Amino acid sequence: MKLKRSGRLVDLTRYLLQHPHQLISLSFFSERYGAAKSSISEDLLIIKENFEGQGAGWLVTVPGAAGGVRYIPRVSEQEAREVIEELKELLSSSERVLPGGYLYMTDIIGNPSIIDKVGRMFASVFSGRNIDVVMTVATKGIPLAYAIASYLNVPVVIVRSNSRVTEGSTMSINYVSGSTKRIQTMALAKRSLQSGSNVLIVDDFMKAGGTIKGMMDLLQEFEANMVGIGVLVESEEVQERLVDDYISVARLSHVDTREKKIQVEAGNYLDRMEDDQS
Repeated sequence: MKLKRSGRLVDLTRYLLQHPHQLISLSFFSERYGAAKSSISEDLLIIKENFEGQGAGWLVTVPGAAGGVRYIPRVSEQEAREVIEELKELLSSSERVLPGGYLYMTDIIGNPSIIDKVGRMFASVFSGRNIDVVMTVATKGIPLAYAIASYLNVPVVIVRSNSRVTEGSTMSINYVSGSTKRIQTMALAKRSLQSGSNVLIVDDFMKAGGTIKGMMDLLQEFEANMVGIGVLVESEEVQERLVDDYISVARLSHVDTREKKIQVEAGNYLDRMEDDQS
């Protein structure tokens, strides 16, 4: 397509945003817009300066014949704080209290705007870990996993409590729930994950971490690597935590089921964000 520079800048920006972490050659853009590579380079420099100035991400240039440009999504500290404060306010409603110290979170998980923001936050903080796959357990973690995966440009694999005939042969393990201490089963289709894959584990809510620990054990059966754990909300009132290296957005510091009072704090996301950028 032949566009004026203003139109080319708009389309370039849109294309980069829709293809995060994908290496795109200058030749591709040159042919797409019928423009010289030097002109494309100037356009990309303008976009790069705007992305970085607004905290929207980085444009990374890879030199050489096989090189090109890659867009890395980023969330600024200010934006992350705003999302965390929004979550804290939503989670603090007394109407969310469920028996056992759990919270009703379906409306939050089902809100595309909120989950998209959180997905970009996790994609930002985990961007340097060479992730091949995002893994979660059915069912509530699925929207969050897909939101993160869309910004990392990787597939999602879903662990289930039982095997399905439509998924072919599966690998199953037994694990102990961290909160109830019950033995449960999780299964994953053998075709879902290749040996040696780098996997980001995601969960919407974590108490003791039994489910996440189960997914970690399942990865060992596939000879895959766990390179990070992302949790939307964690519970602080736990005697024994089975997982210690994770990043959370929000933390329930206290839940009074009788009085229906909830105290919500920020998770460790901002601290880990500073560590990764230092």
